[in-house]
Amino acid sequence: MTELSKPPYELVDFSQIEGVACPCGIARRAFTEVDDFPATVHVTEISTNAQTHYHKTLTETYFFLECNEDAKMQLNDELISVKPGMSIMIRPGTHHRAIGKMKVLIMVLPKFDPEDEYLV
Repeated sequence: MTELSKPPYELVDFSQIEGVACPCGIARRAFTEVDDFPATVHVTEISTNAQTHYHKTLTETYFFLECNEDAKMQLNDELISVKPGMSIMIRPGTHHRAIGKMKVLIMVLPKFDPEDEYLV
């Protein structure tokens, strides 16, 4: 398919994407192979506490879809209570982890690169 004949959209069904283990839990990552889209979109399920990690170049924006009442995000040394409908943009270099059971939609810019994930 040539550049001119590409469809005007990309459609993804997250239920058809295989989950992969990550420091946060299980992630389903979409649009990884779409050259003309500068990001990836993840649906991540966090069953307990995620591992603290950071990225040197990636910016992540978490949108909380579901979470327990006691759910929190640790951003460097700060703990922030979160609930469905909230969103947090996490800049490169910020140590972060999710605390508690939750399901989040994560927009990653530029595209997710597993080489840019550093455990603390």
